[in-house]
Amino acid sequence: MEELFETLVDEFVSRPGVTPPGATGRFGSHALKVDGSIFAMVVRGALVLKLPRDRVAALVAAGEGGPFDANKGRPMKEWVTVHGSDLDTWRALTQEAYRFVGDGKAL
Repeated sequence: MEELFETLVDEFVSRPGVTPPGATGRFGSHALKVDGSIFAMVVRGALVLKLPRDRVAALVAAGEGGPFDANKGRPMKEWVTVHGSDLDTWRALTQEAYRFVGDGKAL
């Protein structure tokens, strides 16, 4: 999974506003950020993305993703843990997350 994420990092790092993992040395040091906000990260070996609530719900309902709870015991509504390890799926969903967070639609 880490290798897939590294591939995404290589593809997204040149996009406007993107900060690569480890650039800040603080929380989110294993995450891709756009304009300072995390949009993609690997947690416990799984890709985790910030997407609109309805999109997260649809991915969970379709079995393509699961809730992400950040070890707090309750799911975070705008975060999804992506099931599977298909690079094309990861790329497409990461693109959605990049647009969602980068366009300032994420709250």
